Amino acid sequence: MAEPAGGPEAASLTHRAAAVVPGSPSDRANPHGSPHPAGGPGPEYYRSRRAEVTGRLPDPIGERVLDCGCGAGLVAASLRSRGARHLTGIEIVPEAAAEARTRLDVVICGDALTSLASLPATSFDLLLAYDVLEHLVDPAAVVRGLRRCAAPGALLHVSVPNARSLILLSNLILRGTFGYDERGGLCDATHLRWFTRRDIVALLQANGWRVTRVDFRLGRWGTLANVLSLGLLRDFIVGQYSLCARPVALPVPELAAAPADGRAPR
Repeated sequence: MAEPAGGPEAASLTHRAAAVVPGSPSDRANPHGSPHPAGGPGPEYYRSRRAEVTGRLPDPIGERVLDCGCGAGLVAASLRSRGARHLTGIEIVPEAAAEARTRLDVVICGDALTSLASLPATSFDLLLAYDVLEHLVDPAAVVRGLRRCAAPGALLHVSVPNARSLILLSNLILRGTFGYDERGGLCDATHLRWFTRRDIVALLQANGWRVTRVDFRLGRWGTLANVLSLGLLRDFIVGQYSLCARPVALPVPELAAAPADGRAPR
């Protein structure tokens, strides 16, 4: 799927598919905050290989990789097969971090913002944040932290659930409930933030990144609905967006001074 570039929300968009404060609501958020409430998903929740997302990474991916919210580290194998030589992960769930240490070179067990601040600046070629930002109190601060860690020309790859999905709308309209689910998924009970395509593009571009591509996957029936609607239904049938972004040429002090609400610094 392809969408023409243009408009203020992205320099070039082509479709091919917070700090956590202990004791705060986000201290319970997952997969990159802390354990789900009792009855939530078990260890397998952290063991996704994310092949549907990593397969969209453009080559070359670079040698130094940072996976923010790495879970149990199962993306490592595919990244190493494509040239990654040193993998660093950040994961706040101790059990998942311990397993990730068997696959990554370095794993920091802690919240995203504090962990990012402990890493050297401009030290990674590829930075991943898969289904992370929606779990955070202050995703803009984490996006700026990732920017600080990015080497010149680095690639940021993020994924977020789509807040315009018909699944969410149908829960509200037909069932009269938002439909939070302790087991995870699109309506994960630990989601603190919600992003449409326009929202996530704006968040990245206001905090040190230039979005170069937005990807999504529709499936057979979604593709048919998209074609029959001439693309008008696309934003309602996409479940997840993934985005590629490159760092903009801003000095680190300017990034550090960016407002916490995600607006671009003046």
